[in-house]
Amino acid sequence: MSDQSRLGLINENPIQNGLDAFRALFTSICTSRNLPSTIDTLRQLGVEDLRNLALTLFTSLRNLPVSGSLHSTSGSATLRSVLLRLITAVASDSFDFDRIKPLLEIAISENTQDAQIWDFVSTAAAESTPPPRSIASSLQQTPCSQNTSSFVNSSEYRQNVDPVLKLELEHLYVGLPNFHKSFFGDIPELDMVSEAVFRKCTEGDSPLFKEGWSGWPAGAKESDVLTWIGGLISQLEAFADNRIPTSAARRKLLAQPKTPLEGSTGKRSMDIGFVDSDIIYKPDTTDSRYRWAHILVVGELKSNPKADIASAAWIDLARYAREVLAAQDTRRFVLGFTLCGSLMRVWEFDRLGGIASEQFDINKEEGGLQFVATILGFLRMNEEMLGFDPTIVTTSGQKYIKIERNGQTECLIIDEVIKRAPCIAGRATTCWKAHRNDDPHNPLVIKDSWQYVDRDEEGELLQEATEKGVTNVARYYHHETVRIRTDDDVRNNVRKGLDVTKATNFQPKRTLPSNVGGTVSRISRQGRSSSSGVKRPSSETDAALPPSKRSYSASPTKPNLDVLSNRIHRRVVLRDYGEAIYKASSRAALLDALEGCI
Repeated sequence: MSDQSRLGLINENPIQNGLDAFRALFTSICTSRNLPSTIDTLRQLGVEDLRNLALTLFTSLRNLPVSGSLHSTSGSATLRSVLLRLITAVASDSFDFDRIKPLLEIAISENTQDAQIWDFVSTAAAESTPPPRSIASSLQQTPCSQNTSSFVNSSEYRQNVDPVLKLELEHLYVGLPNFHKSFFGDIPELDMVSEAVFRKCTEGDSPLFKEGWSGWPAGAKESDVLTWIGGLISQLEAFADNRIPTSAARRKLLAQPKTPLEGSTGKRSMDIGFVDSDIIYKPDTTDSRYRWAHILVVGELKSNPKADIASAAWIDLARYAREVLAAQDTRRFVLGFTLCGSLMRVWEFDRLGGIASEQFDINKEEGGLQFVATILGFLRMNEEMLGFDPTIVTTSGQKYIKIERNGQTECLIIDEVIKRAPCIAGRATTCWKAHRNDDPHNPLVIKDSWQYVDRDEEGELLQEATEKGVTNVARYYHHETVRIRTDDDVRNNVRKGLDVTKATNFQPKRTLPSNVGGTVSRISRQGRSSSSGVKRPSSETDAALPPSKRSYSASPTKPNLDVLSNRIHRRVVLRDYGEAIYKASSRAALLDALEGCI
């Protein structure tokens, strides 16, 4: 591209207010330290402040469409790719911030010409990043991957998590017809009971529903909606009490949006949700607070109906779903709902991303009935309907699975969780330490993951390696595709065959964005940031986070992962169990273990 063409492209696509978030962050830092918002102050800031500013600046620039059209002055890479490498470099401990201070300084000024900023981006990248490393051909068969399971040593503040979570949930689809039938249709007599309960709500001298719900708070303020919905659910339960089977688990509404739930790395609270009734919160004790492990259904409230969008209610609800999936090692998917003003959607999050129902207004007659059916459904669903894995059985507090091996049924007792990847979309690998019920002294490892259906089965590869006597590879014991009435895949089993091409926001021929992958990178050290873990408005969640620990170039045999990709639930059992290297008893033991891997 000639200099004239480049300048023309920049002028046709001005930055305008694209750096507002960066400049607002700088002003906030200066204000918190009682310092003037000047370049001299910038030069006095510490490493973490500079890191946060740089990440915000690079993400803001990268979000501008023109960054994908402008190319580096020193090569063919787009500035969007250059900015990705800069984000990765800034995250490292060894980064020299003096190299990018000139860029930060000119970006602070509102009088700087756009061309200067883009030129400085090219210069900063050339000085700050090493040449790209070649990637082994065997790794080129692995598609690009970027999700929230790869955070390392992070306090998981929202400004760190949200940018990567948004990439992870690129395939998020709403407005799917037949959503209610797919996820609520197996609840016995739900439609009949819901109609009867809603009819009661419309009867009497003071009906609960008449051209809208009685007592619905004007303005839909969060605290008022929580109070209203808590009282209404009690009445709905009373109307339906004699129609709820005695065998059904009793559940209750959880509404404590200001109190963080235990069990997450960062401080996380949830607006609203459902838990089992036998879980009791005792505020005067330290060990009985509600935990993410207790959450059955997640919910997000917004007073503004216009917040029913990806950057507001959807991402907030997804953040809750991620915490639930991370905390509950037998969870296959998570159901939830958003209520923006009186506009409701029901959601399902799984290893492909998330899908949602059509939007309905709970203050309209049809929407009011659907609201009743949704609430009663959440109260009456069994654990499998809520997303728990029925192949992992719990009896008297003991978890186990059964496998068919060599014509015999074996019972494997699960001793503990070794590792569960904290993500929504992805392989979501979970490993458990286990043993056969008749052989407690020989440990096994059960490994569950959600593989793309067109990939070679990991279990078959491990079986072949063991049969051929390959050393330094965990020994194969068993593998299978998990079956829950049928092969447990996402599109056909978890999502009941719902067609995402019918979603209201479906875009044909959509492929993975060019901003994912291509770099072997390190995870951000944002966990050391001085930022607090408080809940922020969605407009403040655009601060950056580097890409995942390992992001590979897209496979030449599979150039993109389209929206109709599918994952299937695989299970592998291995004979060998080892300690994590950071638990090595001594340096000598660590070196001995590493030597054995060579």
